[in-house]
Amino acid sequence: MLDVFLALPLTMAAGVLLDRLLGEPRRFHPLVGFGALADRVENLLRRGTPGHSVFNRLRGLLGWLVVVAPCVLLAIFCRRQTWGWVVDIALLYFALGARSLVQHGEQVARDLAANDLAAARAHAGWMVSRDTSQLDDEGVVRAAVESILENGNDAVFGALFWFCIAGGAGALLFRLANTLDAMWGYKDMRRIYFGWAAARIDDVLNLIPARLTALTYAVLGDTRTALVCWRTQAGAWASPNAGPVIAAGAGAMGVQLGGAAMYRGQIEMRPKVGAGEAASEAHIQRALVLVVRGQWVWVAVVTVFVAIFTAVSSRA
Repeated sequence: MLDVFLALPLTMAAGVLLDRLLGEPRRFHPLVGFGALADRVENLLRRGTPGHSVFNRLRGLLGWLVVVAPCVLLAIFCRRQTWGWVVDIALLYFALGARSLVQHGEQVARDLAANDLAAARAHAGWMVSRDTSQLDDEGVVRAAVESILENGNDAVFGALFWFCIAGGAGALLFRLANTLDAMWGYKDMRRIYFGWAAARIDDVLNLIPARLTALTYAVLGDTRTALVCWRTQAGAWASPNAGPVIAAGAGAMGVQLGGAAMYRGQIEMRPKVGAGEAASEAHIQRALVLVVRGQWVWVAVVTVFVAIFTAVSSRA
């Protein structure tokens, strides 16, 4: 058990480094196959639009178990073998998306720097689910920055947290649950009942990671302002987990986020969060810095914790 504990910072650092060097697979991405399977399961199990409020919720829970449980059980079996540390590194690399996030964010920043608003809108649309076709420069930046901050939790820190809890299987569980929430968790007529379980499970798995992400942003930026924004503004955000993340991140950078956004043809007024200046191109890079530096801070903290635990255990 102690050997596994000692290996944690090494496998964690290796997974982060692999993501930094390789990024997400460009061909044969496992999530593409997972998404296709999820679509088939939804088409097989869901009844009606939206269908029965109870039975479609139960079908959604069954669908979640059908597509997630076998993958996680296989991961648990593999990591118990003598080469389990290799599995852990591979699964963490699969679960992380920091480099992809950086690439998307930097592309939007380059578009804005070149005064190519059309391209910036299109590339920002790759990062968010809202309609970006009518956004001005500030709107594009706000969309990109909010996506970077939220995906810092979903694609980086949440995976790192569950990796610390349950190794590669934990990171895989988190990434697959987050993917199903993105696919099934929308509150539209098609999925309001069927996607209920996916959304709630993702909320639970994100409960602690989201707050650790908010704390990470606060530590790496304007700590006092970030904590004040977190305490006073996060509760007004619709999502209980995105609220602390975006409010703390905005406060840490000294930028104002939130406001009107177009979703599926309807304008949604979201509360303003953060403090300071209006969003500008420079804030995209600042948001990326919070995520990239934050993951290495996590590796350093875990390393120190393991070192202290090992020293104390050796004296006992």
